Amino acid sequence: MRTILVMNSKGGSGKTTIATNIAVYYALRGRSVALVDFDQQASSADWLAARPANRPPIRGVEAWHANARIPSDVDYAIMDGQAGRHGRALSDLIRRAQTVVLPVLPSALDLRAAARFYEELLRVSKVTNNQVRIATVANRVREISPSRFVLEDFLTSLRLPDGRRLPFIALLRNTQNYVRAAERGLGIWEIAPSAAAYDWELWRPLMRWLNSKHSVPS
Repeated sequence: MRTILVMNSKGGSGKTTIATNIAVYYALRGRSVALVDFDQQASSADWLAARPANRPPIRGVEAWHANARIPSDVDYAIMDGQAGRHGRALSDLIRRAQTVVLPVLPSALDLRAAARFYEELLRVSKVTNNQVRIATVANRVREISPSRFVLEDFLTSLRLPDGRRLPFIALLRNTQNYVRAAERGLGIWEIAPSAAAYDWELWRPLMRWLNSKHSVPS
């Protein structure tokens, strides 16, 4: 089973949007997918409840319940991590993942929160021991805004425990396409090309990385 965690300690960073769209990407390719929601706000579960029956199926797991289990027979488990996890709770969540995707928004508050969270991630033993792969995504970016370049500079400055640069994989724009898709339980991949083709291109670097050996611990 391939396990991908979308995580940030700060709420509102777009974790659910990224998790649901990764899930849709693999479901459209005929893979069996579980969308695992660790947040009691249930944003991923609500999105899944709105998903039309005629779209490729995605199994939901409400992981905040004590007896919840990720089905062992799925190809992909896409995990929507709960904001505000620290210490042991954070380590327990990271332990479940082969890959962590860290979305960051282009605001000073989000950059400071992301810097603190990444420092905490570096203290998790699985990260220190290079047993999980991490990459960042610039999310909800206004492409001609100065804040875009501040965010890019920040993300390219992050380093792994061994000194190598932390992969900064993709820049996703701020667009109503995600809002319209989420309202209908759809992913960006299921929106008409006339509206979403440009967004598909912005997603391709992230999906190429997730599909490569570089995103999975050796």
